[in-house]
Amino acid sequence: MIGLLSAYIDLALGLVLAFLLLSLLVSGLNEAVVRLLAIRSKFLWAYLRDTLDGDAPKGGSWLPSGIRDVFAALPFARDPRPAHENRPAPAVPAPLPASSDETPAEAATDGLTHLLYERVREIDHPTRGRTSIANLPPGRFAVALMELAATEPGGVEGLLEKLKATGSPLHGHLKGVWESAQRDLDRFRQGVEQWFDSEMQRLSMLYKRYVKWVLALLALMVTLLFTVDGLEYGKTLLRDNAYRAAVAAVTDGGVDAVREVAEQCDPVSCITDVLSQPALVKVLDNAVVSMAVPAEGEPSFHWNGAAWWERLTTPSHWPGFLLTYVALMFGAPFWWDVLRRITGMRSRG
Repeated sequence: MIGLLSAYIDLALGLVLAFLLLSLLVSGLNEAVVRLLAIRSKFLWAYLRDTLDGDAPKGGSWLPSGIRDVFAALPFARDPRPAHENRPAPAVPAPLPASSDETPAEAATDGLTHLLYERVREIDHPTRGRTSIANLPPGRFAVALMELAATEPGGVEGLLEKLKATGSPLHGHLKGVWESAQRDLDRFRQGVEQWFDSEMQRLSMLYKRYVKWVLALLALMVTLLFTVDGLEYGKTLLRDNAYRAAVAAVTDGGVDAVREVAEQCDPVSCITDVLSQPALVKVLDNAVVSMAVPAEGEPSFHWNGAAWWERLTTPSHWPGFLLTYVALMFGAPFWWDVLRRITGMRSRG
């Protein structure tokens, strides 16, 4: 009875570890795409352009209205980010434009978004082309607005008048905060900081909503490219005692043995390190390009296209593919927590 229970615990460990690794692979691919296309930075500055300057030059919103725009219009059609600048913020902020009678080119160089970037560009990363700022602290945003207000003859009142004259959507937000602060500068700065912080939380929720669709697509791609049949893999673990023991040995040291996989390294490097364990390479045995890790020597790769296509088009594997896909939709944090709980039970036992 104890041996049977141990076998099922090892089976659970093997399945959870396989789903964790594949989920980390999905996360790593997502992170690579996001970094390559600078999605986070573009998302922030699209929101700022909508809030500070209004509609895009050709009309409509800078922020994407659907998942298609996140990876089509936002990365390739129009870049909402200001041009990167290595110099620090100017000692004296430039005044806001007095009216909205500007061409799109003038708005790009003299708009409120550009002026805001002038005040915060000291926190930008050295890079070429556009700004890489993907996270603007609410406190820094509030101080930048106060610096812009200081250049106006009427202070905050003068800033609000110019925002109204240029048709900036920010006027309505700041007007309400100014009235709520009873025209007290310190309370106004705190109010702007709180308002911007809440807006960033709302923007993060919108971003995560789009990312979920991307993760779903990547999870489907990983499942089909590697043709991981969760049911078949479970049967292999249950029937092959030597292989099951080898997979379970990865977590024999308890939670600390795999902590680095989920918490302390980049998903791509984690996958590379953990898949150097020959016992785990079998998870990817049926990929288009399969990998072999001998006990000694360098890993080898070989094309597996014909066998992959036959496996992919075999209906008996489809329930296992569906199981793997659903498992990957839970994400790496879920499977890491499950693995931690299982290994914790084993160590206490």
